[in-house]
Amino acid sequence: MADTETTGAEIVVRCLQAEGVEYVFGYPGGAVLNIYDEIYKQKRFKHVLVRHEQAAVHAADAYARSTGRVGVALVTSGPGATNAVTGIATAYMDSIPLVVLTGQVPTAAIGMDAFQEVDTVGISRPCVKHNFLVKDVRELATTIKKAFYIAATGRPGPVVVDIPKDVTQHTCAFEYPADIRMRSYNPTFKGHAGQIKRAVQMLLEAKRPMIYTGGGVILGDAAEQVIELTRLLGYPVTNTLMGLGGYPAPDPLFLGMLGMHGTFEANMAMQHCDVLLAVGARFDDRVIGNPKHFAKEARRIVHIDVDPSSISKRVKVDVPIVGDVAHVLDEIIRQLKAGSERPDQAALKAWWAQIELWRSQDCLKYDRSSEVIKPQYVIEKLYEVTGGEAYVTSDVGQHQMWAAQYYPFSKPRRWINSGGLGTMGVGLPYAMGVQLAFPDAMVACVTGEGSIQMNIQELSTCQQENLPIKIILLNNRYLGMVRQWQEFFYEERYAESYVDALPDFAKLAEAYGHVGMTIEKPQDVEPALRDAFGKYRDRLVFLNFVTDPRENVYPMIPAGKGLSEMILV
Repeated sequence: MADTETTGAEIVVRCLQAEGVEYVFGYPGGAVLNIYDEIYKQKRFKHVLVRHEQAAVHAADAYARSTGRVGVALVTSGPGATNAVTGIATAYMDSIPLVVLTGQVPTAAIGMDAFQEVDTVGISRPCVKHNFLVKDVRELATTIKKAFYIAATGRPGPVVVDIPKDVTQHTCAFEYPADIRMRSYNPTFKGHAGQIKRAVQMLLEAKRPMIYTGGGVILGDAAEQVIELTRLLGYPVTNTLMGLGGYPAPDPLFLGMLGMHGTFEANMAMQHCDVLLAVGARFDDRVIGNPKHFAKEARRIVHIDVDPSSISKRVKVDVPIVGDVAHVLDEIIRQLKAGSERPDQAALKAWWAQIELWRSQDCLKYDRSSEVIKPQYVIEKLYEVTGGEAYVTSDVGQHQMWAAQYYPFSKPRRWINSGGLGTMGVGLPYAMGVQLAFPDAMVACVTGEGSIQMNIQELSTCQQENLPIKIILLNNRYLGMVRQWQEFFYEERYAESYVDALPDFAKLAEAYGHVGMTIEKPQDVEPALRDAFGKYRDRLVFLNFVTDPRENVYPMIPAGKGLSEMILV
């Protein structure tokens, strides 16, 4: 319903309220002060003041990943917008629904090199699902409605709405659309009936089947369907890094994560299967390695994805199904249950016998007798102390891979990390977004001494918001993954991978008002974790684990190699 004249700034706030927004993560500046003034006047959503705009977008991103709702960030023009770009690109690569509101100089000043002016639409175009520049206050409400709709539907992604300052001052009658229709944007929901029927028949004909699921299962809330289908058929299943938690990791049908640092059994089964069901995954380079090597083994592939551009992009598939993954899987399950045909049990038994031989390699074993702390041990103890119930965020590097390998996720949306862009510095702001979304949950940020320093200023935000995050720093005094590649492929020339002049992290945490610990002996790992999640459950605890500097992540597939060309030790 239309009402009296309303300023653009108030329209922005009322739109966010109409969308049921819970948190806005942001940092004020001149171009958005009118919006901030209206935020100050209302109580229906909370603004979280970060210490850097990149952290605002990362925190909104993690809120979206963990809740399934659209995350919202608000930044000013110029450097505010450019600081946000890394966060926007991170969300774009992982298909995370965000609405990022950016301030802009007044419309008359656009293109005049005005103070704090950048072409936000131009800069962000390659790393957004869509973006808007609103030049008329009468278009503001409809544009924000479109932004939320585009961000959340089809293949999700970030949408930028660039708002000039004068537009926030102009007035018009406020009317927020109940729904939106866009002629140029109509994502597919239902899968093609004929293709689904073909997929069912192909699955039943398999002698060496494999189910491969990715982040689309998490984003599409299809974990229940994946579990039901996998157990109905008795087929082996693997998750990508982004898909962890889409199938319960302790289940014997689960072969572990696949890919560059995936398990031997998952990679070998993926390479040697004869029928592959790919669900919400995109066959990226870190998953299948070299496509030519992958194509050496003949297999038939069914690929379900909401985004048609992801199908046959790197690997040609036999049965493409475009649609919502949960809906398509529901229909596959219905047809399997309705029919009388069942998988070839003798062939399946032989296939599982082969998989168990691969599994017996125990590819994740490591030296447990060491007198220095092994990073894998820390993650195992983290899992034990939290009972597998924590939300785990991570930065990017060796610690990320160890967290993925040694913390067996049983539920979706509990593993929050940057998969596609591989952004260092996300871990702490990710943990902030998750902890705000779930105030009573255990939230652990697994990080490295290089990554944590990229957004360490957010310890201040954590203090202001009283966020009881537990920071698990696996401190090996190196940029670990860089050092590992230099060891393997650069004849141990460790160019700029050693991290010198590190702070005393425990004291630094204390300077921000938190609890700091430094742990140097394996026998002290579990007690420190139990204190963090018990004695100090209501405080942020920064646990600096001094770990083995020479430990590497295994297995590993070298770049350009294939799934069966793993380095195991």
